[in-house]
Amino acid sequence: MVATFFGAGRIQPAPGTWGSLAAILVWIIASKVTPDKWQPEVLSGLIVVAVAFGIPAATRICRSSGIKDPQFVVIDEVAGQWITLLLAPVTWKSVAVGFILFRGFDIVKPPPVRQLERLPEGTGIIADDIAAGMYALAIMQLLLHFGFLR
Repeated sequence: MVATFFGAGRIQPAPGTWGSLAAILVWIIASKVTPDKWQPEVLSGLIVVAVAFGIPAATRICRSSGIKDPQFVVIDEVAGQWITLLLAPVTWKSVAVGFILFRGFDIVKPPPVRQLERLPEGTGIIADDIAAGMYALAIMQLLLHFGFLR
């Protein structure tokens, strides 16, 4: 359940995209019940939980399936998507731009994102998406800082 993010990774086509969309949906719902001033802390906590539980879950799936990076493991996309949205307001524009940025960096995998995939098992699965999320977070913050997203 953790590795597939409650089954989102089983949706075809493009399970990674579905994992990102599921992460966004969970964050939108969580942000509605979280006071604005606590949203960064709550989302940081969710990221830590996704990574802490995601690495062993992804490792277990790798070992049991014999596949290095199974497509249906999407907890990595969840963590990366949440990293992208970490300091952004929860508006339709910022969520849409964050989704596009994260998916773009996750697909293109600029250095060192691709190299992080070489780490063993669940660590490699999660680490590249953390890096893609950090690239997307940086661009998001620049867009917000310079007023391109309001």
